[in-house]
Amino acid sequence: MANKRKVILITDGDEYARRAVELAAIEVGGRCISLSHGNPSHLSGPDAVRLIKKAANDPVLVMFDDSGLVGEGPGETCMRYVASHSDIEVLGIIAVASKTRREEWTRVDVCIDRDGNLTPNGVDKFGAMEYETGIIAGDTVYCIDQLNAPIVVGIGDIGKMAKKDDYRIGSPITLLAVQIILERSGYIGVREKENHPDS
Repeated sequence: MANKRKVILITDGDEYARRAVELAAIEVGGRCISLSHGNPSHLSGPDAVRLIKKAANDPVLVMFDDSGLVGEGPGETCMRYVASHSDIEVLGIIAVASKTRREEWTRVDVCIDRDGNLTPNGVDKFGAMEYETGIIAGDTVYCIDQLNAPIVVGIGDIGKMAKKDDYRIGSPITLLAVQIILERSGYIGVREKENHPDS
């Protein structure tokens, strides 16, 4: 397939996450696969890819959630399938922090704290900055290091973070994470060039 679908993977899928991700998709002119929400995820990899291909336009935001299961749970199994599919181009991953029993973690390129500050340090589920650099703990992050995403952005619990990512104020932290991925992946520049080829 010549034109791969441009996708952002998000490691959270509860009701708060769904509202936040739907808002972010509208703001960037993309689409959210609302059926991918669930705690834990219930979509299979093939079903997720089918829905991504049906989305009206890119970027497509997709949620994955293991609901605290240790190791690779259903959300990560689905995420791995989507990320490795030949018709999908992963623009980046939003790695969401949580309090896990065994502190599963992944490397991140940058994090955003609950006040919207970019930091090389990790953040916790409340969006508060942690001491370790370049990693984040979460329950759906076990396989992220193996997916070779262009950029991984870490944030606190989507739609929450001491109410600073509440959907009623536009989920600004989630939106910023999406915007950073679109900018750093080069997607925004490519999209503008396609829309204005003579510029």
